[in-house]
Amino acid sequence: MHTPSSLLAARWQPTAATVRRAALAALVMSVVIVMTGGAVRLTASGLGCSTWPRCTADSLTPTAEMGLHGVIEFTNRMLTYVLCAAVAWVTLAARCLPQPSAGGTPVPWRRSITKLGWAQFWLVMSNAVLGGITVLTGLNPYIVGAHLIAALGLVWVALLTWERAKEGDGAPEPLVSLPVTRLANVLVLAIGLLVVAGTLVTGAGHHPGASSSDGKPVYRIPIDYDRLAQLHTDLAFLSFGLAIAAIFVFAAVKAPPAARARAKELLVVLLAQGLIGFVQYFTDAPEILVGLHMLGAALVWIAALRIPLALRRRAELPAPVVPAQELQDA
Repeated sequence: MHTPSSLLAARWQPTAATVRRAALAALVMSVVIVMTGGAVRLTASGLGCSTWPRCTADSLTPTAEMGLHGVIEFTNRMLTYVLCAAVAWVTLAARCLPQPSAGGTPVPWRRSITKLGWAQFWLVMSNAVLGGITVLTGLNPYIVGAHLIAALGLVWVALLTWERAKEGDGAPEPLVSLPVTRLANVLVLAIGLLVVAGTLVTGAGHHPGASSSDGKPVYRIPIDYDRLAQLHTDLAFLSFGLAIAAIFVFAAVKAPPAARARAKELLVVLLAQGLIGFVQYFTDAPEILVGLHMLGAALVWIAALRIPLALRRRAELPAPVVPAQELQDA
């Protein structure tokens, strides 16, 4: 029995470079969707569409009466389809990529990448539902924060897909000792906590995403804004310290050059992000700086996640022999 994917694989054999480009496109789109979601909040367009999954009770699309806010919110929703297309591209490209088998016959497909592609798809779908819940709850800040964290979870999987597309499918082989690997993982954990604290600051502070919900002010997290900002700052300093420590430790143990370069890149991005954050705090959080800070959060997250991936390698692993009939039934 043929399936659409097996029929496509019989007619399209992409190169490994195509799979890498597709994975990079999905990663870029995962960052873009974070930025467009930020634009919705910063333009107070979070309730530009008054309900979900329709835009209004009577219309799938925004009406003229809804103005620019409706267009911005609806555009962000439509970009989800572009993101899905990017995810589908990498999944199908990995599915159709011929892999060498022990018997010498090419065997599709790159299963490790297709699994990551499907993981991206389900993350996109679940986050779309979560985005709808944010509208139905009148932009509850906890739901909005969870929506952003889920989006950064998608960035994580998209990054892993891109990195895995550049290496083999063998078991991971550590290139440094276990304590060094643990330091890199602690650094990622600190960056993750930093991002979560940032969502709490947003939920308690400026730019709730809309001016009102059913005529009432949008609910905000009932914790002192300055205290949350201080927590965020403390975690930023912790992240700075760990990044600097990683640079010196990697140099001392002669870690792979890629890992040392990525640690330095993380420190640079952290410094730029910290500068934006301080200026943002003392200038009453202007929209342009908040938007740049959101982009910086995604870039810091990516830079941190890339470090542990440079501390191990995966060798090429030939795919097993698969009978021709099994390939046709796949």
